[in-house]
Amino acid sequence: MDLTRSLSDVIALIAGLVSVLATFFWAGDVTAANTPLLLLGALLVVSALWAILGAGGASSWVTAAFGALLFVSPWAFGFDGDAAAAWTAWIAGGVTVVVGLLTALQVRGRVAASA
Repeated sequence: MDLTRSLSDVIALIAGLVSVLATFFWAGDVTAANTPLLLLGALLVVSALWAILGAGGASSWVTAAFGALLFVSPWAFGFDGDAAAAWTAWIAGGVTVVVGLLTALQVRGRVAASA
């Protein structure tokens, strides 16, 4: 098991769980924020669990894409005025994008070096 890959999957899992749980706790009554946080967070949780359990899972590029969608969701769905929901999406999405891209580039570098 690749430690870097599994660490990025755990971070994606935590970011997804934070997004999902935010809809129930601190996102408040902002209905515009509930759907994107819940759906994109659930996608992160499922893809991370799939990868952690060894079923192949989504690539780091897909994880980074989910994170990017989560990051832009406050502007796309109009809940950037609600600080709690917006910051949850920005932080969880940003962390997921950074970790996903770093892992994808590390894996790509290893493949290129071994060829």
